[in-house]
Amino acid sequence: MASSTNGGSAAEQAAGQPNLGVIAQYIKDFSFENPNAPRSLTPTQLQPAIAIQINVSVQQLAETDYEVSLKLEGKADSSGTVLFAFDLTFAGVFRVQNMPSPQVQPVVMIECPRLLFPFARDPSAATVLDLGLIL
Repeated sequence: MASSTNGGSAAEQAAGQPNLGVIAQYIKDFSFENPNAPRSLTPTQLQPAIAIQINVSVQQLAETDYEVSLKLEGKADSSGTVLFAFDLTFAGVFRVQNMPSPQVQPVVMIECPRLLFPFARDPSAATVLDLGLIL
């Protein structure tokens, strides 16, 4: 499968080669809570309990265009005290061309999220690292 970041060249599309193009990527929603600051920022001997959940959703926008959303939710607590909680929805619009129908769903549910994840992780990780914690 050919992959491109600009929707593919005219020659690839004309030749009927399978093509996955990234049209856009963006933060749809981002929330970060640090309810016990500044107390929660002080070092402790206990490792915090960190829970992270990731969900994927897909919405077809046009015949070949799909919006793929990653929803990342995370929370850290220590001894019953919430250190931080975040909720991030990071999305991208992908163009899938010249691909057999049975392959489209695996591409948008596996490959597209795989391409988005490093960028979705960055805002969450940067915020958490600013607190001195590791995501």
